[in-house]
Amino acid sequence: MTEEKKDLNLFAKKVWITAGIIALLVILIFILKAAFNVLLMIFAGSLISVFFHGLADLVERNTNWKRSWSMAVGVLFTFVVIGSMFYLMGAKISQQASEMSKEIPGLVDTAESKLKESSIGRKILYYVSGNNSQKLMNSFQQIFRTSFGVVGDLYIIFFIGLFFTVRPSMYKDGFVKLMPIAAKPGAVRVLNRISGTLKGWLKGALLAMLIIAIFTFIGLKIVGMPMALALAVMAGFLNFIPNFGPLIAMIPAVLLGLTIDTNTGLIIALMYVGIQAMESNVVTPMIQNAIIKIPPAMIIISQVLIGTLTGGLGIILATPLLAVVIVIIDELYVKNQADAIQPAK
Repeated sequence: MTEEKKDLNLFAKKVWITAGIIALLVILIFILKAAFNVLLMIFAGSLISVFFHGLADLVERNTNWKRSWSMAVGVLFTFVVIGSMFYLMGAKISQQASEMSKEIPGLVDTAESKLKESSIGRKILYYVSGNNSQKLMNSFQQIFRTSFGVVGDLYIIFFIGLFFTVRPSMYKDGFVKLMPIAAKPGAVRVLNRISGTLKGWLKGALLAMLIIAIFTFIGLKIVGMPMALALAVMAGFLNFIPNFGPLIAMIPAVLLGLTIDTNTGLIIALMYVGIQAMESNVVTPMIQNAIIKIPPAMIIISQVLIGTLTGGLGIILATPLLAVVIVIIDELYVKNQADAIQPAK
């Protein structure tokens, strides 16, 4: 009887230990998830700093001014360009966006009537109606949920980027000091390469956004679409998000085209696909020829994984984050492997 009681107590002890370990792991996962959101905001702030320092590099190379003056000119130039865009096109874009938001219900009704005309369309309607529609909406809201709300996240990201821009060496040197003495040169090399890679990626992404906006505006004007400027600006901005961004930008344009006729909606869809194919296969490879190559499948995988964990911010930052991971793996593992297999001279 005593032995049975001892065995029972031992079993209960093991159960409690196992439950405690599982509970600790669950708590750790939630902490890491919350911390990862914060790390993503820090990374987004770093991209802002990288952008301003890239402009400062350009000014410094062409003028030989001091770094502080070059940085001031780069920041001022950015705000002047953004302010000019809002002054020249802001009112028109705002008006067209307002008109589009008012017409969305009618666009959806028109698209629904068009979809009902085919069997495939009826299947699509089945999956986006009733309980299925609510599930899709809940999933969409979950993706775009943020840590402190959109405004709060943008506020934090902006000031992190501002502080990183003003005193980057303080944070860089602080990080290097945490490394062991033998690893300090390698840490500096990795940080410098990450900075160069992000500058190149940002340059390519911004130029691609501009090209997409211009070609989309021209194409929509040729087709005779209303609200072409707002749709083109939306397409340019959303192109910052590979794969998913262009698809999101295409939806309102196609819905608006369907209000004219089915053929117009189809032409606009084909136009968006064609412009995106040109950007993916011609523009981006030419722009990013001198920087890191990112496999397209890896971009989608990283977007799905990070987006599932963190939401919309993770989807937006998945590509530059993947570029950083590739650089780190290349510097800390691939190059060491290559050096290890080099024959001794």
